[in-house]
Amino acid sequence: MKNQQLTVLFLGGARRVSLAELLIRSGKRIGYDVKIVSYELTEDVPISLVGQVVKGLKWNDPDVVPDIERVVKEFDINIILPFVNGAIEIASICRDRMPSVFVPVTDFETACKLFDKAEAAKVFKEAGLPIPRTYSVLSAQMPAIAKPRKGGSSRGIHIFHNMEDLMHLHDLKSYLVQEYIPNCKEYTVDCYISRDGEILTTVPRERIEIMGGESTRTRTCRNSILEELSRKVIETFSLRGPVNLQFLHDLDSDRYLLMEVNPRLGGGVICSIFAGAPITDYIIDEALGVELSPCNDWASDTLMARYFKEAIFYEER
Repeated sequence: MKNQQLTVLFLGGARRVSLAELLIRSGKRIGYDVKIVSYELTEDVPISLVGQVVKGLKWNDPDVVPDIERVVKEFDINIILPFVNGAIEIASICRDRMPSVFVPVTDFETACKLFDKAEAAKVFKEAGLPIPRTYSVLSAQMPAIAKPRKGGSSRGIHIFHNMEDLMHLHDLKSYLVQEYIPNCKEYTVDCYISRDGEILTTVPRERIEIMGGESTRTRTCRNSILEELSRKVIETFSLRGPVNLQFLHDLDSDRYLLMEVNPRLGGGVICSIFAGAPITDYIIDEALGVELSPCNDWASDTLMARYFKEAIFYEER
């Protein structure tokens, strides 16, 4: 008997080959063939090794949502997953406009607030969540760190040790300025929340080595403080679907501080999945209406180390 098929649309998932393979594995577990389609700006990207690439529009293009709707109809898409910050708001719109497609993301208004780092810091503070000291430019204490309000992958971040250099930063209003914490450890917590709001798993992992804002070496760890903080964040913003939360542990003051809330799958989630958190299973099962069970028996001290692997593309002759 031929397996039934599910088609998953990645938004900006150009490099997410391992995650695509895990989704395919999760489908096979229950007798479904999972097909991957990825919406990208160019066709020669690694995800083409395991799926089909559709050349699309930029996230800020006014026609991007209608174009994605076209792709959904053409490829009979069942699930939409955003993989970059700019795609989260688009996915939220798609969720509202395409109720027959499973789009496990938060609502549009919350997504907009979380995408703007300055706005996010404001709502974090209002909710009583612990964050680094946040400054107006003139009140900044040194050392300070300035991050672009919109953007990711650690691009455009500046560290300042004197006010004069900070004041010379171009377009200061487009930055979030906070205290710089040099003696720290970085953590991500990978989570999954059902559409009914049940928190199914929270897996902290230390970000040991980072390249371009993404973990290249990471290890799962039991940390009750981070798990409790994560639950508070999730409940505060009524988050849904796969979420990754970024924290700093200030080793000098023993403070755990919330840095970012990303309502999407993070690249390092592979580590948490292999530790036993069935996050890709949750996505497939929830799309099919299968009952989900919480998972807290994932393995601590699971280490993931990344390496480079090339995808080669030849010019058509």
